[in-house]
Amino acid sequence: MSFQGYLKTIKEKTGNGPAEFRALAEQKSFTQDRKLKPEVKAGDIVNWLKEEFDLGQGHAMAIYALLKGIKDENSQ
Repeated sequence: MSFQGYLKTIKEKTGNGPAEFRALAEQKSFTQDRKLKPEVKAGDIVNWLKEEFDLGQGHAMAIYALLKGIKDENSQ
């Protein structure tokens, strides 16, 4: 599945897109100034997304990549 495919499926399932997940991560204190805090690990994000949004591992890692800056909304 492409990164865009992951984002589309996540939006359909949760109603949240990249901007909403960035805002939610900021509210949860995972990020500051749109950057993932150094002490926040992938497992922290994955566990949060699994618990609150019932996302699977792959979809949660897509959001982690987005928050980490590895990928963005235009990534394939």
